[in-house]
Amino acid sequence: MERAAVFDVDGTLVDTNHLHVVTWWEAFRQAGHDVPMHAVHRAVGLGSSDLIAHLLGEDRDRGQDDALSAAHKALYGQYFDRLPALRGAGELLRRLHHDGWTVVLATSASGSELGALRRAIDADDAIADTASSDDVQRGKPAPEPVEHALELAGVPASRAVFVGDTVWDMRAGAKAGVRCIGVLCGGIPRADLEEAGAEAVYADPADLLARLDTSPFA
Repeated sequence: MERAAVFDVDGTLVDTNHLHVVTWWEAFRQAGHDVPMHAVHRAVGLGSSDLIAHLLGEDRDRGQDDALSAAHKALYGQYFDRLPALRGAGELLRRLHHDGWTVVLATSASGSELGALRRAIDADDAIADTASSDDVQRGKPAPEPVEHALELAGVPASRAVFVGDTVWDMRAGAKAGVRCIGVLCGGIPRADLEEAGAEAVYADPADLLARLDTSPFA
């Protein structure tokens, strides 16, 4: 029976969270908003519209949302040719693929950003499919991205493991009914990941790969 290994990308497989922090901070600054970087960091992992709402509140001038998203996209796009994969990312995906897992990415990235992330990971031979923000109505922490990844893999939640680096990932996975693994390389504390639903927590993809035989993938 098929098994699905579902992966978040930013902060989980590619070391981009702090690039998002700086570029969102600058986008907010340019629009006249004073948003501290630590607050931005805690919001990374949400889709653009949800991130803006989370940081500026529901009573904000929503007419600025598109301009803020566009500014962030332009600033972040400057790094597309040098996004760094996290230690062991590609090797982990290939090992799982070799072991019979259907590897699916579940990410809020799409288009050229998603292409840049996949080039950084350099493991397209192991990735069966991608559930991007273009494919769902609601992003994490709603379960839709993970549920869509399961549909693409053709497996039930009971046959899947989801790996992510944020509380939004863990909440999405928990709501979708899958086993959740957290990684610390996105900068979120272990306790926060565990409270949000992580069954196990590892330092980064390389640490998970080294301990795969005793992980929820075993």
